[in-house]
Amino acid sequence: MNRTSYNTIAHLWDQARTSFYGRERDYLDTLLDGLPVPSSILDLGCGTGRPMAEYILARGHHVTGIDQSEELLKRARARLPRAVWLHSSLQGFPFQARYAAVLCWDALFHLERAHHIDVLAGVSRCLNSGGRLMLTVGGSDHPAFTDTMFGERFFYDSHPPEVVLGILRALGFEPLIAEFMNAPTSGRDKGRFAIVARKQA
Repeated sequence: MNRTSYNTIAHLWDQARTSFYGRERDYLDTLLDGLPVPSSILDLGCGTGRPMAEYILARGHHVTGIDQSEELLKRARARLPRAVWLHSSLQGFPFQARYAAVLCWDALFHLERAHHIDVLAGVSRCLNSGGRLMLTVGGSDHPAFTDTMFGERFFYDSHPPEVVLGILRALGFEPLIAEFMNAPTSGRDKGRFAIVARKQA
């Protein structure tokens, strides 16, 4: 889902998504805090690898990035050849290897919410004990919708933050950060909520 749209706008997205937004760097620092260097980090919905994977690699860690868009991955491979870049959907990824941390940033809400529990359960399975997850979800309770970006249509769906936090607790996660990046409005903006959580032993 959204694969064709991301392939179409890949060059525009690459130009636009070059630096951190808001407290993203703080979230990443919390995700990586205390990890031995190097550790293996999984980036779900990695896009072009910038700025998230780029920052993680600069900190000395190993990155495996997955994305459904071939054009975004092409740019990630060219820019950051030290990482492993895999073509896969989130719901089709096997979650077989073990990782010290997992990043799923601005990606889960591109799937129908019926898939979200399975993806988060896969993350829990592949994380080492004490490992951390960095995640964004929608910021309000609303039906699935489509919106436009660079003239292309994109699908969005999400459980509200309190439901996602409940799912994570049931999977053995303890929230370390849980806050709005942008609060929902009465207009177009449905909000975006950031979570960094630790998998308990």
